Amino acid sequence: MKRIVLASASLLVLSALAPASAADLAARPYTKAPVAVASIYNWSGFYIGGNAGGGSSHNCWDLTAVGVAAIPVTAEGCHNATGALVGGQIGYRWQSSSWVFGLEAQGDWADLKGSNVSAPAALFPLVNNTKIDAIGLFTGQVGYAWNNVLWYVKGGAAVTHNKFSGTLAGITLDTANETRWGGTVGTGIEFGFAPNWSVAVEYNHLFMGKHTDTFTFLGVATRSDSIKQDVDMGTVRLNYTFGGPVVAKY
Repeated sequence: MKRIVLASASLLVLSALAPASAADLAARPYTKAPVAVASIYNWSGFYIGGNAGGGSSHNCWDLTAVGVAAIPVTAEGCHNATGALVGGQIGYRWQSSSWVFGLEAQGDWADLKGSNVSAPAALFPLVNNTKIDAIGLFTGQVGYAWNNVLWYVKGGAAVTHNKFSGTLAGITLDTANETRWGGTVGTGIEFGFAPNWSVAVEYNHLFMGKHTDTFTFLGVATRSDSIKQDVDMGTVRLNYTFGGPVVAKY
């Protein structure tokens, strides 16, 4: 009987102490959720890349001399020289808020070719041929960035290397080569698709103006032509930017 009474008393004591013990336990500490990190693309830094695409050059020829004797300017007609482009670019950009500024040099191998039959009856059926085998651009850029998307405009100096010739039944009669300087304006949109890497599409128009070229055959002047030239070029570009273009912002 004593044992039963003691066991019952012990159970009552434990029942009374249980709520007090639970109340004495420390409250579970509150852990603040980690702050979300937003990644923004930084366009600053030196970059290098390659490009490929196509171009079209509009060339209008005016005959100004036969041999070394000047004649009244006579239109010989116009033609488009079209073909492929491939090359590279190097530059530097710096970003201020969402605005991006840059300087760039671009060089492309070109294979733009075209021809037309000379209009004057006295020269018929002489064919005038244009070939552009190299293009260079030296430009400044201003752009606006939406995180990893950059839209920009560019402008500056342009240079083309031209090979002009007159042919008759496929036989070359006279030639003239020149390096011509002019100006360019363009625009592009670029996407950063991975740290350091971006891809862009770009269009440029080159204002190459008029230049008088003297044609020769075996070192003897055959004629002179004033040739007006404009170039349109579109390229796809892949760039690698040195540095860390992705930074964290809290």
